[in-house]
Amino acid sequence: MKKLLVAALLANASVAASAAETIRFATEASYPPFEFVGDNNKIQGFDVDLANALCKEMNATCTFSNQAFDSLIPGLKFRRYEAVMAGMDITPERQQQVTFSQPCYDNSALFIAQKGKVADIGALKGKRVGVQNGTTHQKYLLDQHKDVTTVPYDSYQNAILDLKSGRLDAVFGDTAVVNEWLKQNDQLATVGSSVTDKNYFGIGLGIAVRQGNDALVKRFNDALEKVKQDGTYQSIYNKWFQQ
Repeated sequence: MKKLLVAALLANASVAASAAETIRFATEASYPPFEFVGDNNKIQGFDVDLANALCKEMNATCTFSNQAFDSLIPGLKFRRYEAVMAGMDITPERQQQVTFSQPCYDNSALFIAQKGKVADIGALKGKRVGVQNGTTHQKYLLDQHKDVTTVPYDSYQNAILDLKSGRLDAVFGDTAVVNEWLKQNDQLATVGSSVTDKNYFGIGLGIAVRQGNDALVKRFNDALEKVKQDGTYQSIYNKWFQQ
């Protein structure tokens, strides 16, 4: 009887431990609508809501820490957190360093400039274009637009400030984020059409985990499939992208 009681207590303890699991996410919270620091000084956005929905399906709790974008993958590899969710494109280069979930969001990118200042993408030759350091936008410009002066920033917020003041000729960023900038800055406009090169933006955004942590990737993928089927994903999407 005593053995049975001990076994039951151990089983209950195991269930409690599972229920109390915490998954530490890192992000870079200056990239609305994907992630940003809100009025309550808490990190919020599409990625945060989706991560919380996935954690609920996984019977886990999410925590979020705000990190510099170019430190996210190194920090993940050094086990400072379990996952990265930061509007991060799934690219072949990154897949050599980390493992990604299935895409959480289809992505593309756009150039933005002051209205009337830049006629088309070709007019950016020799011009200064701001990007966030460590992003696929930076790599795309360095690889595909060598005739442009690529100017890296620690955050896109600082790049937009320099664009508005004339210290930059354009900024290059994710389409959804560019559309948020346009809502808040009527003196800005897009330049050309969206870029969907699959080597940089076309695969989509995903959740990054350490290589070898296949069990966590599977749990994320299973949970993502469930929230897409039950309408939770669409509700979160509509909240942040259909306003």
